[in-house]
Amino acid sequence: MTRFLPPVTIALAALVLWQLVSFIAGSHSVSGVVETMAYLFRMMQQESFWLDVAESGTAIFYAICLSMLFGWALGVVIGLNRNVSDVSEPILVTFYSLPKVTLYPLVLLLFGLGLSAKVAFGVMHGLVPICLITGNAIRQLRPVYIRTAKVMRLSRSSVTFHVVLPAILPELISSLRIGLSLSILGVLIGEMFASKRGLGFAAVNAMGLGDGTRIMAIGVFLSVCAISINFLLLEIESAIRHRTARI
Repeated sequence: MTRFLPPVTIALAALVLWQLVSFIAGSHSVSGVVETMAYLFRMMQQESFWLDVAESGTAIFYAICLSMLFGWALGVVIGLNRNVSDVSEPILVTFYSLPKVTLYPLVLLLFGLGLSAKVAFGVMHGLVPICLITGNAIRQLRPVYIRTAKVMRLSRSSVTFHVVLPAILPELISSLRIGLSLSILGVLIGEMFASKRGLGFAAVNAMGLGDGTRIMAIGVFLSVCAISINFLLLEIESAIRHRTARI
């Protein structure tokens, strides 16, 4: 029970701070907790809201699946090949340090205006962290794992799927957790710039109309969803680490 006290305390402190800021700035600038929650409840009864949720959810799902698939694959290659790591890691880090917004015109040119562009923008945010975390986890493996696999004359695919990946499973879940958060951010930014539907588009549209309460309500909905998924993945990661430690 005590493990839940810090998150609950932080959440209560955030709500109190939120209400305090609303009181100081005025509800016309920052809507209060009760007002925002009531607006969110009314918004969730509208079909258009769930259409936006479905649009954003579909893009996020495709983005994290592609980021996970290619990120883990590239991470394994980087982690098992030191020469490849020395060449590719600086390139990946440099690419990720670039403001992704500056690349959005290129994304639109390649993928057009629609779901594929948002997915591509989400992958651009999530793939590199997953790749780097996976590669670093493999390099941190105890050498005895690889040496034992070589003594047993296992094939490269057997080493990857039966030795390396099971050994770094907690780190894979951790990379998925971080990559998911960044992919969500990428998809939402993509929807803000060029989209006809989605929660990011709805937030920008509300901003243009000066509807601060709607913006806050969308932010609360996204925060609750992201925190819930992050907490679930964190619990899975902790369970796997605990089980590994017992073994």
